[in-house]
Amino acid sequence: MVSESDIPPDEFAAFQEFVARVDGTNISAQTLLATDYLNHFNEIVMLIDMIPDMPDMVEECKMWQPKSYTEHFADSSFKDKQLAIEAYDRVPSKFRRPFEETLNQLNGLIIGGVNKLEEEILAGSDPGLITEHVKAISRAAQALMDCANAIIHGSDRAMAQLEIDGVLNGM
Repeated sequence: MVSESDIPPDEFAAFQEFVARVDGTNISAQTLLATDYLNHFNEIVMLIDMIPDMPDMVEECKMWQPKSYTEHFADSSFKDKQLAIEAYDRVPSKFRRPFEETLNQLNGLIIGGVNKLEEEILAGSDPGLITEHVKAISRAAQALMDCANAIIHGSDRAMAQLEIDGVLNGM
């Protein structure tokens, strides 16, 4: 559990107020974050995974756009979406910074990966190479989603770029 010594004093009172409000919801009382946000990324990774069998799926993948945490919940049917939106401003910086850093890495990976796959498809690249690149993108995205999930549940560590590059090795 997060203690007062873990959070700067100027953030602690607002955090504590919301800890009580999220009790009994799918919002973590440890961080005030909800795993439901990761569905935004799960959906695009599933579409990317279809590209080797259906190369035209890259067009649908290109329509995907990053959504902020609050945009996702504003558009969702999540039962406690308004509470998730309000709580986000009270997420301690200890968690919010690595969470947002991880999301930026994930958004960049997905957009860059889809663009690369589109170029390879249009260039008539070897289907086996495209399949390998899809696997690398999916592995890296899953590693980043796992990192984001860990942060949601109380970790305060984002992945280093070197770790991401290691997962992407072979692309």
